[in-house]
Amino acid sequence: MRGSLTAKGQATRGRIVQGAVAVLREKGVAVATLDDVLARSRTSKSQLFHYFPGGKDELLLAVAQFEADQVLDDQQPHLGCLDSWDAWYRWRDTVIARYEEQGDQCPLGSLFLQIGRNTPGARAIVIELLRQWQEYLATGIRAMQTAGHVPVSLDADRTAAALLAGIQGGVSILLSTGRSSHLHAALDEGITALRNAASAAI
Repeated sequence: MRGSLTAKGQATRGRIVQGAVAVLREKGVAVATLDDVLARSRTSKSQLFHYFPGGKDELLLAVAQFEADQVLDDQQPHLGCLDSWDAWYRWRDTVIARYEEQGDQCPLGSLFLQIGRNTPGARAIVIELLRQWQEYLATGIRAMQTAGHVPVSLDADRTAAALLAGIQGGVSILLSTGRSSHLHAALDEGITALRNAASAAI
């Protein structure tokens, strides 16, 4: 439907999705209701079902896609140009700053801990998010290999997967404890491992 919507329709649909995003981050899937979304988005029930005829499940999928897109958008433009050590550290600083700022309201927590576990079809969105995120990291590693900063023998995909797993662990601990030290460690050690691989190859 989205492609055939007028500008006004797109704005209304977007307002509903963003209202649902806010409600779900605050209350969680189990507690949040459509009435909560209607109140937050200042829309009527007829409008909600016009744009989401499948009701709550369809709306949750839209929220899942919004949150997945937000995870990657929050890291740009740095995630898309990891072609120097300075670029890698700028990306690292951006990731840490965003998750420290967002805390419990971060899109990754909402997607993984709330929507992804309870919404049919959301797992595919989570899988695609992780695939894209890992591919960005692998592309950055390959750019460093092309520039001669990282040995070509390094498995870019496996290294990117390990770095991504470390980030996920760090974010999970941050969401559970409010402490970002593990996220700092995961990113610092991941980048240091890349630099050590370059030094070992000399």
